[in-house]
Amino acid sequence: MAELFDSRRLTGPSALGDLPGAVIDVRLDATEIAELVPRWQTEVRVLLDAVGWTDSTTSVREVVDGVSLAFTAPMDALYAATELNELALQRATAETRDPEADEAELARVRDAIANEAKPALLALARAAVENNTPMLSDDDEVSLGLGVRSQTWPVSELPDPATLEWSRFGRIPIGLVTGTNGKTTTVRLCASIARAAGHCAGVSTTDGIWINAERLDAGDYSGPGGARSVLRDTRVTAAILETARGGMQRRGLGVTRADAAVITNIAADHLGEFGVGNLEELAGIKWIVTRALDADGTLILNAEDPILRRLAQSYDQQPYWFGRDSADRFLRGHLAGGGPGLTCEDGHIVRYDSGRKIPVIAINDVPLTLGGAAAHNVANALAAAALCHALGIDDDAIARGLRTMQPNDNRGRLNVFALRGATVIVDFAHNPHGVAAIADLAAALPAKRRLLVLGQAGDRSDVAMRDLASAAWSLRPDRILLKEMAEYARGRAPGEVISILRGALLDAGADPAHIDVTADEISAIEAALDWLQPDDLIILLVHENAARAIARVREACAGENA
Repeated sequence: MAELFDSRRLTGPSALGDLPGAVIDVRLDATEIAELVPRWQTEVRVLLDAVGWTDSTTSVREVVDGVSLAFTAPMDALYAATELNELALQRATAETRDPEADEAELARVRDAIANEAKPALLALARAAVENNTPMLSDDDEVSLGLGVRSQTWPVSELPDPATLEWSRFGRIPIGLVTGTNGKTTTVRLCASIARAAGHCAGVSTTDGIWINAERLDAGDYSGPGGARSVLRDTRVTAAILETARGGMQRRGLGVTRADAAVITNIAADHLGEFGVGNLEELAGIKWIVTRALDADGTLILNAEDPILRRLAQSYDQQPYWFGRDSADRFLRGHLAGGGPGLTCEDGHIVRYDSGRKIPVIAINDVPLTLGGAAAHNVANALAAAALCHALGIDDDAIARGLRTMQPNDNRGRLNVFALRGATVIVDFAHNPHGVAAIADLAAALPAKRRLLVLGQAGDRSDVAMRDLASAAWSLRPDRILLKEMAEYARGRAPGEVISILRGALLDAGADPAHIDVTADEISAIEAALDWLQPDDLIILLVHENAARAIARVREACAGENA
């Protein structure tokens, strides 16, 4: 039986198309999909024609656990469009129909469309297209142009298009960063490079909104709202936008056009959520960034990722590839054939352009790589250098930006502290791929004893949690502190996540005497700091409050030096 999972607006390019519209996610099996989709298409077409949306187009996306049903709609009637879509689904699944009730429901949708209508908004949007001017809109504000070449108005006070001096509005360089891991670090490296090039860098990430070194707001701004905030700031001359799965899946992209986009990698995370049943579906969501790239845009991909290699085979343009291993057969063939890319050779990051090798910077001169030991940050540096090069920034500025950013400037991502002769690392790694990267780093760092603080949010599957524990065990820690994460239980019973993690660790070979459970993240950190001795390595995987965790470690370091 069809189960309505979600009904929502699509405000930008998405997995279902490039235009605004409405989408419904429905849980059901393959047989039910085959029966439902034609009925929905019939009913939604009748309703679209009845309300005068004869130009609307429909789209269908089948996923592991159901189907998404969407259609395009006027940008000033998206709430009403969701009601129309729900009515179409209701009609498609009804066993009996009441003509009077049908007419009453249709009248209600027509009223909703009339109440939501904003003729001035549509007029401004048409004029923006005619004048080749980017426009951003939401429930409260509308802006023309981007960054330093933008102006914003309240929706209730929109200007007459005929009175505007359209030449004052224009574009700025925009780079999008998506992928499973490394997004925030790559964005921060790009911002450092952009500043080194003389730009006023606007950044939106899971950590907040930043204009150069000033944080305007804290929180997760990796969706369309964060992008709009950055692009409406009249100081910004270049924008680097973290573009996470959730925002793209729920609303679509925050922009319709970007100059370049990078996909860092595709790895298991959030699998099991609707529309993300496997890595291929996850990759399809990340691939949405390509919808913002026209023929002049640059798609930057990780050559080490087999899924990205496969997806690139059907991409119309030649991607810009990056990879740490210059001997990799795929990457070497691309570079030897004159394709653009970045790799590592003889201890340097080098850029290839039409077969020419151009040294950019020594890996040892990039602080975030910890002399190359942090291999995942070598990859992030390559991604950032590629994106910034695609945005028109020269190699000297790229080198300065990579050289300038220090590990502890990258808050919550591989922050390294020296405390009482021991090394303390704070990191946000929260999936098997990320934890494996930290394990690789730990293996390269000498230590007498190793301690790991580990936890997980409750919205991951049991399998994902066990995979996380297996990746953590590859560190072979001498002690493991499992932390309860009550604020991230997300439907799990108290102790349930801990039990799954502990069971997986024991199955992997951990000694039960070396595993302890703490009440919360801060309690785990306190226990870890009490435990450490000279020459130890302490790895604190923080999720609930990175700022507080880092502050506590800094406090301990300051107390030692007092």
